[in-house]
Amino acid sequence: MSRTLPQSPYPRDRLKPRILHLGFGAFARAHPMVYLHHGLAQTGGDWGVVAARLNSGIEALSALDAARGLYHVAEADGDMTCLHQIGTVIGTCHPARDGAMAVPDLIATPDLSVILLTITEKGYCSHDGNLDLSHPGVQADLAGNTPCTAIGTLVAGLRQRRAAGHGGLTLLSCDNQPDNGALTRAAVVGFAKEQDPALADWIEAEVRFPSSMVDRIVPAMTPESYNVIKGSLGHADKNAILCEPFRQWVIEDNFVGTPPPFEAGGALLVKGVQPFEDMKLRLLNGAHTTLAWLGPFLGYETVADCMSDADLPQVLRQLMLAEQASTLTLPEGIDVEHYADELLQRFTNTRLQHKLVQIAADSSQKMPQRLFAPIACNVAADRPWPISALAIAAWILGLRDLAPIADPHQTPLREAAQQYDPVAAVLALPGLVPDALRTNAAFMSNVNLAFAALARDPRAAIKQALLEDHA
Repeated sequence: MSRTLPQSPYPRDRLKPRILHLGFGAFARAHPMVYLHHGLAQTGGDWGVVAARLNSGIEALSALDAARGLYHVAEADGDMTCLHQIGTVIGTCHPARDGAMAVPDLIATPDLSVILLTITEKGYCSHDGNLDLSHPGVQADLAGNTPCTAIGTLVAGLRQRRAAGHGGLTLLSCDNQPDNGALTRAAVVGFAKEQDPALADWIEAEVRFPSSMVDRIVPAMTPESYNVIKGSLGHADKNAILCEPFRQWVIEDNFVGTPPPFEAGGALLVKGVQPFEDMKLRLLNGAHTTLAWLGPFLGYETVADCMSDADLPQVLRQLMLAEQASTLTLPEGIDVEHYADELLQRFTNTRLQHKLVQIAADSSQKMPQRLFAPIACNVAADRPWPISALAIAAWILGLRDLAPIADPHQTPLREAAQQYDPVAAVLALPGLVPDALRTNAAFMSNVNLAFAALARDPRAAIKQALLEDHA
């Protein structure tokens, strides 16, 4: 069964380049663009989007141009597929196609008001919350005239914007990072200080960096996904995205001027985002990462496959409620048991075919906020955390025994995992584990015990961890 909502419910000829979305990929199409689409349908306005990529993705952007910026989002669950034609994109930009300074030039245009970021954790070139000045891309950008990193590109654009006298704008991160607004601000201002302290002062005074929490499961597209779109739409759309019906966006109300109509499209504008983002990162993302590394040892390839297992749904529920929930300051009015059960139901969506290997990518960038931070809270409070220990152990065992998975630190991680004591070697790598855990004997012992149990018998290790959480 399929249902298509009315197409183009706002006059697209009125749209101007008011928003730049840097790192425009599947999630951008299925999340912020959907909120803007519904917001424009409710309030109207001229909030058009220029979709930009810095590295790969020229072909995808050109395909979007060929479709006049129009594409479909299919929200699928059970036998229902709800289709939306999204018309928010009015242009695309890529430095390899449009010129090395095309993106900074766009940032300096007077109509631009908001820059959205989905550049992944590694795109911020950060370490411990600050710009990583040892990062090769950062060093190259600081040494040359043509930026290649997202942070260098943003600063180059802000420099041109300041010179043109157009005033500040809003940089809104949509990436799964704690306090992502502060992280973006630290990286951008830190880079500017290295080049021009006066520019850094202007950015601090004129540019806003709201934090946000985003939630929607958007798997990588597969041939099967495109077939679902084609069957529901009646024709192919190579720009389309398949995702779950659920969506949530919590945004810190901290914009330069009037914000785009995200709130009218269903977003929640609040004073503080952190309780929402901690809850999502630890419960949803922590559970996803746990499945991504445990699932393959039981022969599973997708999240929905894992949810058919006799033990894994209970593993996740115990992780969320017995280990993660106690580390949170929950948003007002949230029933955490209902939230956890809702997540488990979302994970059963067989239409998405959400691959574990996709979730496992870049795990070294995700582990600190999804698992190590709550473990540190539990260690400090002397609370048990056997499921979390099993997740860390599965990651290390996977680095040793499974096929390589994309990660910016893949080489040192896999080399460490091949050592005589893989747990000690991996967890000793710099910038990965909080110092309070690295030097904690109980932490190291628990992960070692979980690793040994998992290596012997994954099923038995899982059942034992479930018993330990009830002890």
